[in-house]
Amino acid sequence: MARRADEQVVPTRVMLPRRVVDGPARQVAKRLMMALMVLAITVFIVWIDRDGYHDAADGKVDLLDAVYYATVTLSTTGYGDITPYSDGARLINVVLVTPLRVLFLIILVGTTLEVLTERTREDFRLKRWRTNLRDHTVVVGFGTKGRSAIQTLCATGLSKEQIVIVDPASKVIEIANAEGFTGVVGDATRSDVLLRAELQKARQVIIATQRDDTAVLVALTARQLNRGAKIVAAVREEENAPLLRQSGADAVITSASAAGRLLGLSVLSPSAGTVMEDLIQQGSGLDLIERPVIKSEVGKNVRETEDLVVNVLRGHRLLGYDDPAASPLQLTDRLITIVRASNEPPAHPPHQGIPRS
Repeated sequence: MARRADEQVVPTRVMLPRRVVDGPARQVAKRLMMALMVLAITVFIVWIDRDGYHDAADGKVDLLDAVYYATVTLSTTGYGDITPYSDGARLINVVLVTPLRVLFLIILVGTTLEVLTERTREDFRLKRWRTNLRDHTVVVGFGTKGRSAIQTLCATGLSKEQIVIVDPASKVIEIANAEGFTGVVGDATRSDVLLRAELQKARQVIIATQRDDTAVLVALTARQLNRGAKIVAAVREEENAPLLRQSGADAVITSASAAGRLLGLSVLSPSAGTVMEDLIQQGSGLDLIERPVIKSEVGKNVRETEDLVVNVLRGHRLLGYDDPAASPLQLTDRLITIVRASNEPPAHPPHQGIPRS
């Protein structure tokens, strides 16, 4: 699919879970302008009350003398060649000039150093994040589908530090940052944006975009950057699912059809609909999980396991619990089971995904 000519390119940047400040040069420039404003106010105050000042050179204070006095006063140099001698000038120095001097020093020294230190610390955090990040999950889109997917991942034990969100809206990424997630602002159909999310080192990718054509482009780009990652995508129209699979997605969920089937099931049997909704909501009631076969289960029948087994994953084959080939269980098998949800999430996510065929 070709990119439209009138499509705007979204600026790309990585946003760690905290507010990102402007660049050092821009921050210093802002504070320099504030300092110049303070200097201009001080010059104006001295010039208005110039008759209350005495210049040791010629006794008079002109505009240049006012600028000179304001400069050396705010910088706390204070040569003493120009001094306020009237009561009014001295009172103005105490009430107005001295606070301006303190403000000037805070702007130029304290705040500038703080900004530079904060920016250096932020750059260090970003470099450390890139170095340590691997086998993580990239979620493209932080809407309703993306949020629900993330909630399920976190319920299975995946930490927030192992999730990177990509979205073109900076406000959406700011919300994600507030919730503790790292975000990348940018168009996920572009490879440079996905590279900023370190997708080439990711274990799995969730595509939850608003448009099906965007999901196809993201899947193509993601598969090109990472051949081994597990890619799961959501589409609105079922007719677009085959195209998304051809683009590199391992699993495709048709959101509209899935919701429609759940609605139909709930009409036929409200209790069955409640059970299905409970199964897809991790962390409460019953959970549908994938786990490896333990040594004590090797050689047993599917029905002899402690958990309620729904399917057996053997290599690239997904066998039903009633399939004669599913038993006996092998050590390399993985089981899709229904278990009672635990209040404490496991140390490692039980769902490792189904290998690509």
